[in-house]
Amino acid sequence: MVVVFVAVFDLFKVLIIELQTEPFGFFNRSLIEIFGLFLNILIALELLENITVYLKDNVIQVELVIVTAMIAVARKIIIFDFGKYEGMDLLALGFAIVCLAASFWMVKKLNVNNKH
Repeated sequence: MVVVFVAVFDLFKVLIIELQTEPFGFFNRSLIEIFGLFLNILIALELLENITVYLKDNVIQVELVIVTAMIAVARKIIIFDFGKYEGMDLLALGFAIVCLAASFWMVKKLNVNNKH
């Protein structure tokens, strides 16, 4: 919970500072960086939910873990900096998303088959 609150505080601090600096009402940082901070909060909330479910039920929900991983990789793709990394890095992230999506599909299919 502390990490989530710190991340939310950091996001609000960045937004307030960005809105108060010249030119007023515009972001000096790229919108992608600010969106990355928001996605960090989303990932932290998903991790908190994973931990809560595990502590409550003493079971790891694979579906929830895969969704969290997909959000984390999607965040990395969204804030991808072509100046720092090469196209092969983006290709590897794309491959990771495809593998996670296939895993999610298989887990969902197994859950549906086990319910019937």
